[in-house]
Amino acid sequence: MIAASKEISSAETPAAAIPASRVMIAAGGTGGHVYPGIAIADRLRESNSETDILFVGTRNRMEWETVPKAGYEIDSIWISGIDRRITLRNLLFPLKLIVSLVQSFFIIRKFRPDVVVSCGGFASGPVGWVAAKLRIPLILQEQNSYPGLTTRLLAKHATVIYTAFKEAAGHLDSEHVVLAGNPVRRDLTEADRENARTRFGFHGERPVLLVMGGSGGARSINQAMLRHLSPLHNISGLQIIWQCGRRYYSELKEQIGSKHLENLRLMEFIDDMPAAYAAADLVVSRAGAISCSELLETGTPAILVPSPNVAGDHQTENAASLVGQGAAISVRDNELEEKLFDLVNELIFDRNRLESMRRSAESASRPDAADQIAHEISELIKQRNGR
Repeated sequence: MIAASKEISSAETPAAAIPASRVMIAAGGTGGHVYPGIAIADRLRESNSETDILFVGTRNRMEWETVPKAGYEIDSIWISGIDRRITLRNLLFPLKLIVSLVQSFFIIRKFRPDVVVSCGGFASGPVGWVAAKLRIPLILQEQNSYPGLTTRLLAKHATVIYTAFKEAAGHLDSEHVVLAGNPVRRDLTEADRENARTRFGFHGERPVLLVMGGSGGARSINQAMLRHLSPLHNISGLQIIWQCGRRYYSELKEQIGSKHLENLRLMEFIDDMPAAYAAADLVVSRAGAISCSELLETGTPAILVPSPNVAGDHQTENAASLVGQGAAISVRDNELEEKLFDLVNELIFDRNRLESMRRSAESASRPDAADQIAHEISELIKQRNGR
């Protein structure tokens, strides 16, 4: 059996190949759910190229394009979230739930997985529940310090729950909680600082501020940046990478267009995140689980701005965890516009404090999370199949 309520040691992961197996991964909705699933799948395939992996998600969310681009097959079920107000989507939800449960049953019966891994999102609930009822081992991977609704509902059915923050265990009705960290991409720390700065056309010695609001951008962060852009740009040659999101890019580009800001790189989306992290001295970011894990992995000091529009206010708890470890400072969303310039100006040239935050981040990181989780999955399959 997989040990419960303990922290996994990377030393426990053997070099032996993982036996061929069938693994179903249910994940969807946002990158915070999808990318950990892909990271786990990658490690399983690296250990054994014969491992058969099938993702389950929804057709109208990012996983439908992202998963095939990563080299994996994906099937879909008809499910969505619940709005906080009365909408047609809410009225359809009971029907969608019934249909998705039936679809999940047939997908699972056809694929015959040895194990089902739920990484959160709309599709994870029906797939995980059906898997549990069919007595297929169910593994949950929870990214946030405050677990999502799907994880909380499925917790009692799970063989093991992998968490990224120690605070998550207190919210889960399960004895089978393992602190492992969030699975992140392998290449995050491979970029060279000098080459990364050259990649963005920056001077190698001047400080770099990286600003990002998630793949879709964050309105409040963009507004704060727009207000303080000129004074920030004029801070002793500060160089700025600003990922504003596709829906905000055209408007912001037009508003900024008349200004001559040679040290600004305004971007819709950053394709080369390893280079962005390598170039940055300081990051302003939302406190999504994967962003927090990537900041720890890359040892990047951060000003975290938790989104107030997420379930359970989990980004505030994520940020508090990094602040408590000395890796970041946190500012409320409604205070950012007023405080952004002073916070950046105070930190960006304080080399001693940045170095202290960097060391704290690196010491709190869990770079082997995906390898450890993949190893435990293979061990569970071997036990189940009597190998």
